[in-house]
Parts: sequence; C-alpha cells; structure tokens
Amino acid sequence: NSINWARVVAQAGYYVYSALRLGGLARPLAFAVPTGNFGDVYAGYVASRIGLPVARLIVATNTNDILARFLSSGRYARGEVAATMSPSMDIQVASNFERLLFELLDRDGAAVAQLMADFARDGALELDENRLAAARRLFAGARVDEATTAATIAEVRAATGQLVDPHTAVGIRAGRDLCPPGTPLVTLATAHPAKFPEAMTRATGEAAPLPEPLAAMLQAHERFTTLPNDLAALQAHLRAWAGPTA
Repeated sequence: NSINWARVVAQAGYYVYSALRLGGLARPLAFAVPTGNFGDVYAGYVASRIGLPVARLIVATNTNDILARFLSSGRYARGEVAATMSPSMDIQVASNFERLLFELLDRDGAAVAQLMADFARDGALELDENRLAAARRLFAGARVDEATTAATIAEVRAATGQLVDPHTAVGIRAGRDLCPPGTPLVTLATAHPAKFPEAMTRATGEAAPLPEPLAAMLQAHERFTTLPNDLAALQAHLRAWAGPTA
C-alpha cells in the first residue's frame, strides 16, 4: 500500500507539521527517514516541491540497502533479501523508486519505462553522473547493520529513557551520520517498539510494554464464527450480520 498516491500525499503533511513545530518555515531542516519502499521519504520530496525548505532527505536503510547503494554509486541493483530486526524495510526493489526516476529523467515517462524494462531484464539499472548529482542535491543514503541498530536502541534508552523500535533506530543512526552540521534534524519514528519484542529484548534486555488499550483488547472475550468453505454461506452470514439494510 505504500505505492498508493493518497498515502504519499498524506505523509507529506508530516514534514510540514514537523517544521511548524520547530519554529516555522524560515530555516531548512534535515529529515532522516527509515525506508525500504521509498514511499515515506518520497513524501518528503513532495513536501519540498510544494515549498517546504528541506536541507537533506536521509534515506535510512538496513542491510537491504539497494537505495543507499544507488545514492552512493548511481547503480540500482537487486540483491538477495536478508531478514532483519526491521522487517518493514526488508525490501530489495523499492516500489516508489520509479517516481524519483521520473523526476530525475525530466518527467520523461518513456525513458523511465525503458529503464525499468532494463531493470526487469538485467536486475540492475544505472544513471549517469549528472542525474546522480541531481539526486544527491537533496538525498543521501546510509546503511545501518543489525549490530548498530541494536546498539542505537540501547543508546537512546540509556540517554533518554525512551524505547525506539528497530526501524526508528535505523533512522536515528543514519541521521547522526549524515545530517549537515548545524542543521536541525527530524527523525521519523515509524513503528511502536512493542511490535518487536525479540529485537527490544536483544537490545535492552526488556520488551516494550503494549499500550494499555491494546493490552486490554488481548484480554477481552474473543468472538468468532466458523463457516464452511462456501461463498454462498459467507454471503448469507454477512447479510444476516449486517441486517436488513445490507
């Protein structure tokens, strides 16, 4: 669902809201964004195009680093997906990347289609130095490995008392490494740490507690109905459940 344009447009609002909370739109900010599908960070690009002053968009990846490798070399090459403690970023083909290519190729849809056909055939595509330089004017990419992710979770916990999930930790580390000096930095927190008990225990020795409403739901009485594997039975059950207006 991260390729859905409505979602990208809604996410662009995060960036504007963050800037307003930090004192207005007078100074450019850097944003560190944990990403695998390039949707959330592309929303930052959209925000910049509609007028938000953005100093840098930091593309924070885990070991599935196709986006960071592209920004380093100009070569976008598919690799093997590795399972990590930040599973929402375990992606080697970013579904929103074509949108950036469209901008870098002067909105030439035919040229983008040809590049993507090359990628489908060869598992790789490459941009020339001028196009890569255009991308680097706003974007920078970082790869954060598993050990560094765990260490960052522990460091944030020790320094602030706050628990951050593995995806957010990737963004925090990448932001520390790549934020331009003197530039205010916003790191997007993209998940709740309670979703990742094993990773949190590995990093801090304790799992994050569930938010109280969710914990209460897990203790609530469970209601379910078992139906036969039959479409007509399912339809009849839904009509009966919905009532006469269905």
